[in-house]
Amino acid sequence: MDAQSQSRANGRGAGKDPWAVPVLEARRGGPAERFAGRMRGRHPAVVFFAAVFGGFALLGLVSIAVGLLVTEVLLQSAGLASSDQSAVESIVAERTSFLTDVSVVGSAVGGAPVLPILVGIIALASAAKRHWRIAGFAVFALSVESATYRVTSLAVPRERPDVQRLENLPADASYPSGHTAASIAVYVGLVLLITSRFRTRGARIAAWTIAIVIPVVVATARMYRGMHHPLDVAGGVLVGIGAVMVLLFACRSAEAAVRAPARNRSRAARHGRVQAA
Repeated sequence: MDAQSQSRANGRGAGKDPWAVPVLEARRGGPAERFAGRMRGRHPAVVFFAAVFGGFALLGLVSIAVGLLVTEVLLQSAGLASSDQSAVESIVAERTSFLTDVSVVGSAVGGAPVLPILVGIIALASAAKRHWRIAGFAVFALSVESATYRVTSLAVPRERPDVQRLENLPADASYPSGHTAASIAVYVGLVLLITSRFRTRGARIAAWTIAIVIPVVVATARMYRGMHHPLDVAGGVLVGIGAVMVLLFACRSAEAAVRAPARNRSRAARHGRVQAA
């Protein structure tokens, strides 16, 4: 049994368990519990991966569809291509040596090796404490984001901004912004887990401010470096939020699968008492 669910089953509330994460608990009768119910008898890990892969497939289709809407409709028919390009040109025109150095840092915190190392540390620490859902959330939020970015960029090729680029990456992989998506999937996802335990409003505001500022800095740095347009960044926001939602659903489904045997035993016990009466 997942250590978080075991803790709750033993009567130790979230306030006493420093690893308990309320936002990963399935709502009674909610979509995650119904999904787990349809996979009755399956191991929680099987339920988790079924939700992850199903969610990834759905997110990938949505991301590709939105990408085609952007490239085939908004940029061509609606004539947004010039404004998308001019926005990047305005940012690039402000380049200085100092801002270029800042953009390196801004890009780094939204990509490799920073995010894989951060996720790896969190996953190892969580696994050592046998809190598998936290570890799974950290690892697969980034994995789902990365996979969705890859399939979308392949299905929706778009040329990068026509400016001097500061990085040597494939020129036709502008949509969506993978760095923006990854920063949201990791930083926003982790802050969501952390703040679900916070009781003080000030701490929640401070944490969410950081979670919002980092992706904004990353997105701005990617445009400053000539790697993405504003609409690419918007696509990255969609992918990042989608990855967080997929993992929330998967973790909640796994938690519901953990609870199912205890719930069934409780129902059987109540049924036995009724028959005895």
